[in-house]
Amino acid sequence: MIAANYLAIAGMYVSVVEKKKYPFHRVCGEYISNETIPFLKSLNLFPSEFNLPTITKFQLTSVNGKSARLPLDLGGFGISRYSLDDFLYRRACEKGVEFLLSTEAEQILFVDNQFQVKAGDKLLQGDIVIGSFGKRSRMDVFMKRGFIQKRSPYAGVKYHIRTDQPADQISLHNFKDGYCGISQIEDQKFTLCYLTHRDNLKKYGNIKAMEEAVLYKNPFLKSLFLNSEFLYERPEVINEISFATKQPVENHVLMAGDAAGMITPLCGNGMALAIHSAKILSELVVMFFASEITREQLESLYSKRWNALFARRLWAGRQIQQLFGAEWTSNLAVDLMRNVKPAARFLIKQTHGQPF
Repeated sequence: MIAANYLAIAGMYVSVVEKKKYPFHRVCGEYISNETIPFLKSLNLFPSEFNLPTITKFQLTSVNGKSARLPLDLGGFGISRYSLDDFLYRRACEKGVEFLLSTEAEQILFVDNQFQVKAGDKLLQGDIVIGSFGKRSRMDVFMKRGFIQKRSPYAGVKYHIRTDQPADQISLHNFKDGYCGISQIEDQKFTLCYLTHRDNLKKYGNIKAMEEAVLYKNPFLKSLFLNSEFLYERPEVINEISFATKQPVENHVLMAGDAAGMITPLCGNGMALAIHSAKILSELVVMFFASEITREQLESLYSKRWNALFARRLWAGRQIQQLFGAEWTSNLAVDLMRNVKPAARFLIKQTHGQPF
């Protein structure tokens, strides 16, 4: 959606294929690092029409309930994907972007230096295709991407709730083989989103039973579940979340957001990475259409810039994730935050970028 707005502002004809219809919910931690604010404001895409919480503090708890807090040097803000995506969708419509809603892309072919995209009963043609189809999709299967060949053991679950937590705090609560983030979004609601190993779900048969048997072992999580108002009948759920390395360009398709690479959710920065990747991608696409660079240069430059900006952050997230989801390692992480604050701040910075 960021790329669609950017390219429409630059005067290009843009079509977006979306299998759902706005607005809709997504499994997402719904926290955005403040590094994105200058860029969003430069395009008039910062969602200031919402009363958004400013998040400046971080809390970490271990599986058995040890707790530590740190200030966030950069901080962020909270907004639901339901509201943000719809806001960006409305802005894109105003700029003349064509939307094919309730339509799923089925094939992408590159023939004679042109793309053909089969979407429902339509065959779209274009010079550039941006793959922004998220963590795992039918298009990944069609393109035979490497990561899709491997099963992933992780599932994500998200709720919107009302609860009693400081509006300026994002919390990360460990439990066996998983962790749960909670932070405020618009309208004084909170997002509660967790990642769990599929073995937890297999063992207990359903989400509610698993939560009571596993998540409740952390007293902070037990209190959240028992003392909060859950706003929807059922949670949003996504399976097979993969943190495997992906390529930012495949078959001449430029990948953005989670389609290019997914940072571990504990870092809370997937949305910031998606926004930044759309920025650098769109800048290069504008240069391509101005005949300043060739397609080969476009693909090479995007791959280099993407890796320079994000590859280390994704690697750091994978390493830090090893401190989460087990009793002794999560206690170690809490002790690190309590007693070696410079080291803890250093680790947090490894997963964040600079304002852009």
